[in-house]
Amino acid sequence: MAARPAISNLAEVLDRILDKGIVVDVWARVSLVGIEILTVEARVVVASVDTFVHYAEEMTKIEAAAIGAPAAL
Repeated sequence: MAARPAISNLAEVLDRILDKGIVVDVWARVSLVGIEILTVEARVVVASVDTFVHYAEEMTKIEAAAIGAPAAL
């Protein structure tokens, strides 16, 4: 019989996820005969507010560099 995981282990996992964060970034395009039918862009972030703010600042810098505009601070 397998032992049930302790609640403290779940708390440790949640603490680590909120501290480090998880980011899922998806970009997909569906085309038929060269005609774009559907484009999906999604960014899912699971993190603490502090981690998310840091992530958002970095993404702003990356996006500004991609279009050649100066990043706002």
